[in-house]
Amino acid sequence: MKRLYLTAALVALVAAAPASAESGDWLVRLRGINVAPNESADIATIGGDVDIDTSIVPELDITYFVRDQWALELILGVTPHDVMAVGTSLGDVDLGDVTLLPPTLTLQYHLNPDGQVRPYLGAGVNYTHFFDADLPAGSTLTAIDYDASFGLAAQAGVDFALDEDWVFNVDVKYIDIDTDVTINGAIAADVQIDPVVFGLGFGRRF
Repeated sequence: MKRLYLTAALVALVAAAPASAESGDWLVRLRGINVAPNESADIATIGGDVDIDTSIVPELDITYFVRDQWALELILGVTPHDVMAVGTSLGDVDLGDVTLLPPTLTLQYHLNPDGQVRPYLGAGVNYTHFFDADLPAGSTLTAIDYDASFGLAAQAGVDFALDEDWVFNVDVKYIDIDTDVTINGAIAADVQIDPVVFGLGFGRRF
């Protein structure tokens, strides 16, 4: 159901976008973001669920305005997380940590692009690559593997103009991230991470 809603939002934005693009401005922002997973898991064999901690990291995004009100934004950052399997038949199992590289591209509609307060809505796509998956020292587990994820994203935010070039930004995103995890080459888990990402930062328009 969540993918249906996100797909509908993306289709609506694309359908309303202009057929041709004109050269526009660039907006580069640096945010501090809080990545809060809405995690759940279906773990074969041993049952249980998953617990993934919140991560606070910097994020860089680059926005290109194809029209005054329409823009494409590429969101870049990496987020490390500690992972725990909880309530399994083996008890709680520490799965160590893993780092996510989740580049996200959104199509945005800016409601008031030249005003003092500039709200926007966006929808787009996300690809997440998992790397540096490390099991805890002394663990009886020997291997863990995360498959890459491809999903949708939704976004809302507002820029507050500080002068002609600089803005203060508040932004929130929901990202659909699902991965298949294999533990010790035998235990399989379907894990939904689906984080809400809240960010604050500054940007400069060129």
